[in-house]
Amino acid sequence: MKRYGKILLSCVIALSGMTALLGNTTQAAATTSGVTILLDGYPLPFPVEPAMMKGTTMVPFRAIAEALNIPVAWNQTAKKITATKKVGTVDKQVELTIGSKSAVVNGGKVVLAVAPQNVRGTTMIPLSFFSGQFGAAVSWNQLTKTVSITSPKKDMYTLGFYALSSFDQYSFVPDFDAIAFGWSRIDRNGEFTIQGEEYKWPKPAGELTPELMISDTSTNGTTPYLMVYSVDGKLELTKNLEDQVLQARTISGIVDTAVQKGFKGILLDLEGLGLSGDKAKARSDYNSFVKNLSLKARQAGLKLTLVLHPLNSSYTGYDYKTLGILADDLIIMAYAYGDEKSPEPVDKVDEAIRLALQQVKKDKLILGISLASENENSVNTKIGLAKRYDLKGIAIWRLGIIGQPAWTQMNGSLEF
Repeated sequence: MKRYGKILLSCVIALSGMTALLGNTTQAAATTSGVTILLDGYPLPFPVEPAMMKGTTMVPFRAIAEALNIPVAWNQTAKKITATKKVGTVDKQVELTIGSKSAVVNGGKVVLAVAPQNVRGTTMIPLSFFSGQFGAAVSWNQLTKTVSITSPKKDMYTLGFYALSSFDQYSFVPDFDAIAFGWSRIDRNGEFTIQGEEYKWPKPAGELTPELMISDTSTNGTTPYLMVYSVDGKLELTKNLEDQVLQARTISGIVDTAVQKGFKGILLDLEGLGLSGDKAKARSDYNSFVKNLSLKARQAGLKLTLVLHPLNSSYTGYDYKTLGILADDLIIMAYAYGDEKSPEPVDKVDEAIRLALQQVKKDKLILGISLASENENSVNTKIGLAKRYDLKGIAIWRLGIIGQPAWTQMNGSLEF
């Protein structure tokens, strides 16, 4: 995995100005009058509402730990909960016992402000202790009664889309694990081509040729993909899927071009299926296309990644379960829900991920994020969702529209 920076953002921010609502108890907690906890800017559901105990914010341990992908084990006999997580290069193990203010961190004793409590079967612990042990940054907004948690940096797979107009951001390429070069398409006649008005083979930029870019990308450890684009606006994609001769010619053209030009993989971005017509047939036809392409790609030693409309979109021509078996990775194109100029609704993106996880294993799913609609604040929330669900990684659309503020924020969330 690539790493752009190695600094783990972690701090413990004292939560003050909050009125204690409860005396000492081991079985109950006071309500917090609507306290909200956000993880990377998006609400985190809890089995028990956060509460105040002796002026300390108490939160459900397991809910936060699991959202940060920290394994948790419960020992009923000893009334002990254990969490283990790699923080940087160090394995950290934390043991907490119900009713005891003494925690054990990697064998050493740490005194808690308030002992962990059992509230309706949920272990509640001091939030500040949790953040201090696992590298999460915490802040408190007294006006809105909101606790905001920023998850630690995470090493995730990153893919960037590179278009014709991205020469000025070519320097970003080495910071990604993979780059999809948008230089080919299926045209209005259903034919594969690297010519045309858009998604075409670019002209050299001085001494920098497309072939040199592909070679340098691979040499520097980033996997170059040939991106193949199509939209079914004129039924050109449907035509290709239904014409076996045309489809065979298309698949041969894609694979041959990828091999001849030095790509290491193929990325299909074939959009628009299943809006109308026989949706079941569209899914079946696309499955068949991908199966045929996958077989030939593997014979050529090429990886295969698919870009798919989310399952909560209007386009229902994509069988995630089958495609997840046929391809190496699936990119959830969780954007274009609105005007594409404002940040995408987080609840929709969240739903898209959850629906995909019902069909495909998390280590094959990549969250697509469009920087055309996101800003330097909202992009971290989308990355936070990918981290929360422990997806394989993120795919950024696209180089050429990454501004420095967004890039800085992204580097605060991920180890590029």
